[in-house]
Amino acid sequence: MKQQNYENHSKFDPVFHVGIALLSLITLILTIIFFVKNVGADALLSFIVLLVGITLILVGVRLRTYALQVQDRVIRAEENFRYNRLTGNELDPRLSLKQIIALRFAPDEEFPGLVERTLSEDLTPNDIKKAVQNWRADHHRV
Repeated sequence: MKQQNYENHSKFDPVFHVGIALLSLITLILTIIFFVKNVGADALLSFIVLLVGITLILVGVRLRTYALQVQDRVIRAEENFRYNRLTGNELDPRLSLKQIIALRFAPDEEFPGLVERTLSEDLTPNDIKKAVQNWRADHHRV
């Protein structure tokens, strides 16, 4: 597996980011075309097709956000446990979720110091990632 670092850590899923997104857009366009062409002749069917198309797209978006929210909670718990294991303390509640997510790339040796630096300098998630010296890869993020 390729060495992960700041430049290549974001994940691109072609099936989701291209395939599903493109198919959703096509479905929405075709649904709107069907609605416009048939609303006068068959209003009920036109509304049903439009509502089903929109509902399917919204369900897909919500399922994706639910998965990301669960991952964020897991990362928060993992990093809090790791900080506790390394320092005996819990992570400071002033850290935002995005900061905690960025801190996961720091190895154990850098993690406590980077947490303190983040709190004292109010580092952005991007700044945190750039501050990591020895990148700790996360290949499991969706």
